[in-house]
Amino acid sequence: MDNKRIFLSLSQQSGFEEKYVQDAFKNSWITSGGPNVDDFENKLEDYFGNKVSIAALNSGTAAIHLALILLGVKLGDEVICQSMTFSASANPIMYQGATPIFVDSEIDTWNISPEFLEIAIKDRIANGKKPKAIITVHLYGMPYKIDEIHTIANHYEIPIIEDSAEALGSSYKGKKCGMFGDFGILSFNGNKIITTSAGGALISYSNGLKEKAIFYATQSRDNAQHYEHSEIGYNYRMSNICAGIGCGQMKILDKNITSRRSIHDFYVNIFQNINAVTVFEEPNEDYFSNFWLTTILFKNDSDKKINRETLRLALEQANIESRPLWKPMHLQPLFANYLYYGEKVSEGLFEKGLCLPSGANLTSEDKNRIEEVIKTFFN
Repeated sequence: MDNKRIFLSLSQQSGFEEKYVQDAFKNSWITSGGPNVDDFENKLEDYFGNKVSIAALNSGTAAIHLALILLGVKLGDEVICQSMTFSASANPIMYQGATPIFVDSEIDTWNISPEFLEIAIKDRIANGKKPKAIITVHLYGMPYKIDEIHTIANHYEIPIIEDSAEALGSSYKGKKCGMFGDFGILSFNGNKIITTSAGGALISYSNGLKEKAIFYATQSRDNAQHYEHSEIGYNYRMSNICAGIGCGQMKILDKNITSRRSIHDFYVNIFQNINAVTVFEEPNEDYFSNFWLTTILFKNDSDKKINRETLRLALEQANIESRPLWKPMHLQPLFANYLYYGEKVSEGLFEKGLCLPSGANLTSEDKNRIEEVIKTFFN
């Protein structure tokens, strides 16, 4: 049996990317911005519909940073952030000299807890520091508790930056993730549902905000014949080459979502008779996850020798990549001294959870190898 490396999440090519990239070289447009960038933005706006405006950028991190800037977050402000997430959700808060305030997860979606979100808001207001914004995350493609979270945010009049980096194609009550917040964030990193090799996007409902984001993303160059700058700018615009890849990738977006959900079903079938593990699934029919990564959780009463780490090592021994869930931000050395509101839900998820290979390019042979290792491990 071929023992090639099976990776956690690799991109799947459509075959159309090369044409867009060749056009960029043919027209000598191999810098930031350009026809492919415009085309990619248009394709994304058509996909989301409902009059959204989307700015293509060089990363999802850049999109979060610009959203904070557009919301007026400055030195000394406080921003609430879901603790269980990748560090890119929280780092831009620091870029602005603001202070992150971390909130625990709830067990149904693994996302920000409505209960502890409101506790955090009330406490910060009581201390004279009303949060300037809330960064929510759709973890592993699973929508957060949108109704509850937005009811709270609206009550206290705090804007939401909706981190949908992992959730392109996911939806809640039929509405696509990325369209619920004051700003939505997308990522097109190489491991995402579709890729531009590196890239991201900022979603808003205002063309004016889109243009302002692009202004900041292109070094805040004023309208003059020479280079005139009145505001701090950033080199955040997506390149024409990367956008060309994205245009080609849009052709297989729906296919990739179907593939990821099929892979999730594959794992559900494997684990249906393994009592030590639960597969992370949608809480009810209101939620539609792209299952960017299929994740599992070991139960508290499982054998001590049967745990997240021993399974990870068994898979690694077979040259199959798996990975622990995100380590919560409040446990990270960088953020250890910042306020945290919650209990130990996210900590428990980190200790007991594992991400399994979920790329749309998994072959039947890959699946057979994965299944054999898992069943051998539990037997």
